[in-house]
Amino acid sequence: MTDTVQVYRVYIKASPERIWDAITKPEWTAKYGYTGLVDFDLRPGGKHRTRPTQAFIDAGMTGDVVDGEVLEVDPPRKLVLTWKLLMAPGDVSEEPYTTLTYEIEESKTAGTRLTVTHDVTGAPNTAGMVSGAFEQLDAPPNENAGGGWPWILSDLKSLLETGETIVPAP
Repeated sequence: MTDTVQVYRVYIKASPERIWDAITKPEWTAKYGYTGLVDFDLRPGGKHRTRPTQAFIDAGMTGDVVDGEVLEVDPPRKLVLTWKLLMAPGDVSEEPYTTLTYEIEESKTAGTRLTVTHDVTGAPNTAGMVSGAFEQLDAPPNENAGGGWPWILSDLKSLLETGETIVPAP
């Protein structure tokens, strides 16, 4: 049974502003996780999407990777949006939009806390994908295919703290 709300938390040695930029600016999102070029209209009702990087285009994926609408925005503390993965064929593309919340809170003792809450109610296949349930540790050409939010957030943390990602860029 898949939970309908998934919560992920990571502490990062970076300012809230730097984490906000890493989430909302394409020059950052192209560097970590599954990569992609985010495009946000940062206002309630604004659209957001993730466009493919050149590596995705070279692999034949030319359409948007993620699509949705901005529901709430409070830089650099909170971003709430609808979210739908478009790059996964079949069951995932048939599911409804889900709700994704980023909360960024500075701590006096533990760096900055980033909490990602993903409400995947009614979207069990999306829930499995973003949880990392389908992770393949030996999937060529990049390891950790399907690692979901745990892998993305680990990669983001590594990038912000060390300047390098977990998986080197090709």
